[in-house]
Amino acid sequence: MSGIGTQSARGACCSLILIIALIAPALAYDELNAVRSIATPVLPDVGYLQEARDPVFGTLVTRITDPGAKMPGGVVCKPAYCTHRYSSSQAWNADQSLLVIVNGCAGLCFLDGQTYVPLFHRSTPDECEWHPTDPRLMICVGGRTIYTWNPRSDMKTIAFVGDGYRDLQFGPYKGNPSRDGARLVVRAATDAGTLVAFAFDIQAKIKFADINLSELPGRNGYCGISPSGLYIFCAQKMPGDIDEGYVFSVNGAQIQHWTDHHRPGHGDMTIDADGSDVYVGISKDNPDKFHIIKRRLIDGKVTDLAPYGEGQHASLRNVNLPGWVFLSYGGYFSEVSRHRDWAPFYQEIVALRIDGSGEVRRIAQTRNPKHDYWSETHASPSPDGSQVIWSSNWGSVGGPVADYVTRLSWPKEQLKESSMRQ
Repeated sequence: MSGIGTQSARGACCSLILIIALIAPALAYDELNAVRSIATPVLPDVGYLQEARDPVFGTLVTRITDPGAKMPGGVVCKPAYCTHRYSSSQAWNADQSLLVIVNGCAGLCFLDGQTYVPLFHRSTPDECEWHPTDPRLMICVGGRTIYTWNPRSDMKTIAFVGDGYRDLQFGPYKGNPSRDGARLVVRAATDAGTLVAFAFDIQAKIKFADINLSELPGRNGYCGISPSGLYIFCAQKMPGDIDEGYVFSVNGAQIQHWTDHHRPGHGDMTIDADGSDVYVGISKDNPDKFHIIKRRLIDGKVTDLAPYGEGQHASLRNVNLPGWVFLSYGGYFSEVSRHRDWAPFYQEIVALRIDGSGEVRRIAQTRNPKHDYWSETHASPSPDGSQVIWSSNWGSVGGPVADYVTRLSWPKEQLKESSMRQ
C-alpha cells in the first residue's frame, strides 16, 4: 500500500486485504504450519570460549564474550553487556576472518572470526560497517567525511569531504553499504542546519542529490541504501508513535510512501529471487500485525512469510546465502504453546525462507527472558550463513549479557542454489 488516500478508502482497502488474508493462510507458509513449540530443557551457561551442544537442535554453541572480565589481548567489556552491534549490522568481515564486538567495548573489539579469541581493540567515534566484499576494510562515516578504514593497520582512506555538510551519520546506526560495497546513504545537516540524506558512490566518487528530510512529515529515524544501490529507504516517526516508510530513487525522487506503522520494521533488506530489493521484518499494523513479512521497495507489494508471533528482529546479513532471513523470537513457552495458530517459537533463533513456503530451520534456543534493550537477542548471521551471533542473559533477568555463536552447516543443494543466485 503506497501513497496517502482518504481514511475511508484506506479502511476499505485494509478490510478487503484482511478478508483475503483470513481466507488464504492454508495456502501460505504450509511447512511452518506443521511446526510446534518445544519446551527448553535446562542447560548450564556455557563457559567463556567453551563449546556446548544445543540439546534440542544439536547445533554447537560457543560463548565468545565475558562481560566484566579481562579477556585475552587485554580486551575488557562492561560488566552489564558485551555484544555485537545489532541484528542488521554485519558482525563478520567478508571472508569471516574477523568479528567485531561493539556494545560495551569502549570502541571496537576485534576477535578472530573462527576461534573468537580477541585480537586487538580500536577506539573510534565514527560509525563503521564492514565492506561486504573486501575483508580488509570497513566503511566509516563521521564529522564531514566518508572513508574506508583498515582496522588491522589502522589506515584510513578519505572518499568524501562534505564541504557544506556536517554531522554525517551512517544511517544512523542502521546503515549498510550496497551489496557490492560501492554505495551508501548518509544523513547530515547542511551548514544552514537543514537535515538531509544523500547517496554517495565510493568507487565513482559521485555524490547524488540531497533529500530534504525536513520537508517530510514527522521526525527522521534513519535512511539506508538498498542492496542493489538503486533505492533509498527512510523511516519517519509520526505523531502517535507511528513509523512510516519512504522509498526514493538514488537520485532523490520519491517512489513510495508507506503510511502503515512499521510495515515492516526491525528488519533488513536483501535482493529477492526475482532481482527486486525487498525489506523483510516484523509488521506492526493490520492486516498482518506481528507477522513476518517482506515488502518490495519498487511497488510496496507485501508477502506474508510467517504468522502472528513473538518475532523481534530480522537479519539478512547472510549476503552469500540469499533466500533466507534469520529471525530472533522472544516470548515464553507458557504463552506461545497455547496458541496453535501462532508462529511456534519463543526465545529462539530460526532461519526462514523468504519465498512464502514456510520452510524453516531451527537454530538455537536462547534462554533469554525479556529485560531491556541490551539483553535482546539481535541474531545476525555470517555472510555465508555458517555462523550466527546472538546475545543472551542465559535466564538471569538483569544479569550480564554475553554474545554466543552457533555454528551450522547447510545442505549441498542449498549452497548450490545460493551460489547460482549471487
